[in-house]
Amino acid sequence: MIKEIQKEVQEITKWIKNYVEEARADGVVIGNSGGKDCATVIALAQKALGSDKVLTVSIPCNSIKADMEDAKLIAEAFDVPLIKVDISETYQALEKQIDKVIMPKEEWRGREAKINTKPRLRMTTLYYIAQNRNYLVMGTGNKCEAVVGYTTKWGDNAHDFNPIAEFTVEEVLQIAEYLGVPDKIIKKAPNDGLGGLTDEEKLGVTYKQIAEYIETGKTEEKAMEIIVRKEKIAEHKRKPIPVYHRL
Repeated sequence: MIKEIQKEVQEITKWIKNYVEEARADGVVIGNSGGKDCATVIALAQKALGSDKVLTVSIPCNSIKADMEDAKLIAEAFDVPLIKVDISETYQALEKQIDKVIMPKEEWRGREAKINTKPRLRMTTLYYIAQNRNYLVMGTGNKCEAVVGYTTKWGDNAHDFNPIAEFTVEEVLQIAEYLGVPDKIIKKAPNDGLGGLTDEEKLGVTYKQIAEYIETGKTEEKAMEIIVRKEKIAEHKRKPIPVYHRL
């Protein structure tokens, strides 16, 4: 856990402000899914830059209505604008066109491809908006997700900078509580709003177990096996893009 939360938050907000200024950007855009991670990043950005330089975007794609209501709650809590860009029809049109020309090798691959296309379209949306406003796209992924690869390559793990990437879920919640993220959001079971299951149900382990593994190198035996396997498989997601270096 974070020992000096006030000092840590001060350093994070200072880092955000400096990064945006050095990039000569006019502000930041953040995907607002109604979850704790994006709420924490929104709170940090608002504290660092002010409400007028933070734009949040709800990007439903056949999504749960409650998540959009939570996104509105977060935006109101930190007095930042929220716009909605519904990409449901865009996704359906793309899926229809691809399904005409190619079939997956296995059914489960097809399901995963369709699920992962949604966050990639969401990130495309954020960059479209960012370029129009001379804004930077802020990431909202935490360390637990990165370790087990619970991210979509070129989707939610694509961004210009990320203030919470080195914090576990429990530490993100600590920052969220300090900054006044609504209690409803803090207590909400983490989910991606895409597959109908919570994050922990999909992963087969809890975020507490992942954090314990990160901090101590071990956790419960069964969970440890799952985490180590996922960490190894997801190594390519954490590394820079490999480039051949010419002779």
